[in-house]
Amino acid sequence: MHKEILDPVASRALVPELAATRNPNIWVYKYHDATNGWTLSIATHAEPGSHKLSLGGFRIAPESRTSAPGFTSDREAIGLAIGMEEKVHWSRVIQVGGPLAVRDMTRMVGGKCVLVPSSDSRVGQPRDAEMLDWAVACLKDVEASAGIYLTTGQDLGHGMMCDGVTPSLAYLNARYKGSVVADTSKPTGEGNYQLLHGMLRALGRDIRGATVGLVGCGNIGMHMLECLRAAGATVLAMEPREDRRAELEAMGIRTWGKDDKAAFLALPMDAVAVNAAGGTLDASAVRACCENPRLLVVCGSENMVMPDAALALQLRNAGKVYAPTELGGMMGYLTAVEEYMAHLAGLPFDVHTLYDAAKRLEVAGFEATERVRTGGFVESFEDAVVGLYGDVV
Repeated sequence: MHKEILDPVASRALVPELAATRNPNIWVYKYHDATNGWTLSIATHAEPGSHKLSLGGFRIAPESRTSAPGFTSDREAIGLAIGMEEKVHWSRVIQVGGPLAVRDMTRMVGGKCVLVPSSDSRVGQPRDAEMLDWAVACLKDVEASAGIYLTTGQDLGHGMMCDGVTPSLAYLNARYKGSVVADTSKPTGEGNYQLLHGMLRALGRDIRGATVGLVGCGNIGMHMLECLRAAGATVLAMEPREDRRAELEAMGIRTWGKDDKAAFLALPMDAVAVNAAGGTLDASAVRACCENPRLLVVCGSENMVMPDAALALQLRNAGKVYAPTELGGMMGYLTAVEEYMAHLAGLPFDVHTLYDAAKRLEVAGFEATERVRTGGFVESFEDAVVGLYGDVV
């Protein structure tokens, strides 16, 4: 296999916006198999030889991403690693985590693995096992040569392998100790729900009787939907997949397709949670949110949700409270690292400890939103969180 290493200077040249982030140092370990057409980019904030835990999902890039303008696995991995580092940062600030993770947060940094497969090696295709074996060899090489530890969890592109019986994450887990199998979507959805609940409460809107729009109804969105309906909220859903829209409509949920985003965001709703594949909060979507007189809260856990970070100021100027999706999505990585640490310690892993931990986000959502509201929307949600709980280095 061919291996190339990008140091932080090269990473910043490739993704210039990295220089302005909280931690501008990312290393990328790029592997390429020219014969099979496979590329794996492993981006991490972990310094070589640091023995830090690099946390972030193992993404098998879907065709919708690989065909996007300007896509490369390196850029995708760097962009996602930036978001993961933000999640790690906010979990430290708010002090959220499972019982094992909170003891060892100083070792944790953000990272991401992005694999570009060939058409015959995507999960479910004839050569999926061969490709995943190659990827495992790459992951092990990074740990051995760079002196860091990779912990990867659920992400896009996984599912049942071509044998019809083996989930791809289970296949990876059996061959690489850093790959975990817990369903991170449910704790992520739980964290989303708790954050949204607290934000609405601070704005005087009871979750019972509120109307919430969900953009993206995959595993995370569906968990949010269950929580919202159980709490007495009305749910509206925008979802690109016809089969999922049919499922939602059978449950009595009104749905809209991917081409209806502007119309969907203009509907009378109290909050919107974005959990789609990326880029939901573009300029037109933010404009629609700003012009929606009833909308109070924008949150979610979508990766790379806002192509232009300056759009967040437009939401605040319009009197909307926007919680960055990096903050709202932290429970997924916390689930993965809790499982990993439990395995290393020889302890049983209980995913419900993450549900309990997620309740901290309801409190943080309430307190930060209350501070933004009483301060006249001068502070951003992030600044309000730091003002309440202090910052971390």
